Amino acid sequence: QVRMVESGGGLVQAGGSLRLSCQASISIFAFKTMGWYRQAPGKQRELVASIKSGGSTNYADSVKGRFTISRDNPKNTVYLQMNGLKPEDTAVYYCNTFPAVNNNWGQGTQVTVSS
Repeated sequence: QVRMVESGGGLVQAGGSLRLSCQASISIFAFKTMGWYRQAPGKQRELVASIKSGGSTNYADSVKGRFTISRDNPKNTVYLQMNGLKPEDTAVYYCNTFPAVNNNWGQGTQVTVSS
């Protein structure tokens, strides 16, 4: 059974930083494209960043230059370094493969940015 465990969220002031981690119990993790997603209250879940097995990355326009996705394949872990946080980054953050698989969603980790 695939399991994603996200951690690292919290409450931070605007301009601050957080580093999210996601440990994925997924076979052949190293070969999977992984993504960080977020869902703000009243909004649809959206892709924030993705990273291919070889390390190439893509970002949503709203986070480019502020967020960095990375991965540690031996640890089956993907990270999201978030700098320059803004109140509009407030959301529950999830990791999943990209494209996402519905059965893979974990509990997520709450990020709240105060102004």
